[in-house]
Amino acid sequence: MEIKAASNREMRWIKKTYLEAFPKLERKPFGLMRQKARQGMMEFLTILDGGRPVGLAITVLHKDMVLLDYFAIHRAYRGHSYGSGALRLLKEHYEGKRLILEIELFDEEAPNREERQRRKQFYLKNGMRETGLEVCVFKVPMEVLTDGAPVTYEEYHSIYQETIGSAFARKVTRL
Repeated sequence: MEIKAASNREMRWIKKTYLEAFPKLERKPFGLMRQKARQGMMEFLTILDGGRPVGLAITVLHKDMVLLDYFAIHRAYRGHSYGSGALRLLKEHYEGKRLILEIELFDEEAPNREERQRRKQFYLKNGMRETGLEVCVFKVPMEVLTDGAPVTYEEYHSIYQETIGSAFARKVTRL
């Protein structure tokens, strides 16, 4: 298994998988992310197994921090340890940087509560740690996890402010 910068050919696969894997409310405009990638503020990474794409990672880069903005294993490959392997590769790829991600807050009343619980357990099992930061990202309550390195709300918020832009940053608030 390997992780590498997405080729132009792989970008079609990434876009299709991105649209299938993430709810509309949680997606950033793909064109904006491509623009930010051209400016060096974001990266589109393909997770490959034997040259075949099995997953994607879209990251935001700011100072010594990397926000794992979108991470998905294609539904055909889930349950085969690709996620754990890919997360390990991401940590190696960004060695020396603080890896940060957001997950939906657990909510007993949520229709996908089991999925939320499994997602959090996956990340904790794979070395991510709770920060105690709870945020609202585009009206979606989220919890911030890191690879163990501390991060303040101000540092986390600066990722949006300095890379994605102030219009997006205003839609990211502390709970």
